[in-house]
Amino acid sequence: LTVLENLIAQSQYQGLRNLFRPATASSEEEKAMEMLEFLNISRLAREEARSLSYGQKKLMDLAALLMSNPRMILLDEPAGGVNPTLLATIVDHINELNKRGLTVLIVEHNMNLVMEISHKVVVMAYGTVIAEGDPLTIQDDPSVLEAYLGGGQTDD
Repeated sequence: LTVLENLIAQSQYQGLRNLFRPATASSEEEKAMEMLEFLNISRLAREEARSLSYGQKKLMDLAALLMSNPRMILLDEPAGGVNPTLLATIVDHINELNKRGLTVLIVEHNMNLVMEISHKVVVMAYGTVIAEGDPLTIQDDPSVLEAYLGGGQTDD
C-alpha cells in the first residue's frame, strides 16, 4: 500500500464510531493529505510504505494515529532508531500537537528528549514508580540517579 492508502485504511478502521456515519472517500483522502502536510511528508503520499526509511515510517504512523482525531496518543520510543535531524522534526511535531491540546504520553529512554518535551515525567525502575515531577526536579532526584547512573555521588 502507498502511504496515502495506509492512512485511508486507518481512517476506515475506527470501529463502531464510524458504523453509522461512513466518510466519503474524498473526505478521507483530504484528511490524510492534511495529516501528511502537517508532518511535512506530503511528498511521500504516493510512495509505497515499505520503501520508507524507519524515521519516515514513524511519521507515517503518527499521521495514521492523527486520522482518528485522538485526544491522547501514546508514543513508544519515538527517538528509537531515528537520525538526529528527523528526531528534531518529530520533537517539533510533538510540541505542536501538545500546543493544540493533544495529550502525548511517551515511553522513552532518550533522556535528552524526555527533558526537552515533557511537562511531567514519571520514572520507573523494575516496574515501580520511583520518581514523579517536572523535568528539572527529576533530573536531580537521588532515586533516579541511583537507579540509572549507579549512584548520584562522586568521589572527590
